[in-house]
Amino acid sequence: MNRPAVYAGSFDPPTRGHLDIIQRGLALFGTLIVAVGKNVGKNPIFSTAERIAMIEAECSGVEGLTVTGFDGLAVAFARTQGAHVLLRGIRSVADFESEFQMALTNSSLDAEIETVFLAPSESYAFLSSRLVKEVVLAGGKIDRFLTPAVANALETRLREKNDD
Repeated sequence: MNRPAVYAGSFDPPTRGHLDIIQRGLALFGTLIVAVGKNVGKNPIFSTAERIAMIEAECSGVEGLTVTGFDGLAVAFARTQGAHVLLRGIRSVADFESEFQMALTNSSLDAEIETVFLAPSESYAFLSSRLVKEVVLAGGKIDRFLTPAVANALETRLREKNDD
């Protein structure tokens, strides 16, 4: 039985690092649901629908991939999707500490869903959406970090916010 894995996150914006984890997650599991969180506590730059559309555009035609929004606990979402794995990217020891704690909590909520940690490719090990936004605001180049379409959307959105 081929049950999907779930890769949940805010993806605000989706970086080349996220796309790397998506590609590698698909290679590992065959079926992957990218679950875009509606976590308003993070004060996202892009709406959930915009983030979903960006990932769908960057992954157009990729077999075995579904992109959708979700609200609430990732483990509860995974259960509703019949998933057996929560895929998490880990860049650093600090990521590991928080992700490990979350994995143990998720395991206590649903012991049938495993958390699998995936280290990023070396060229994306330092990359985060927060960092990319800071680079844009400081006037730096982001073409290494984002695809052209996402970079353009982010630069436009941040320019609009600064004009307010």
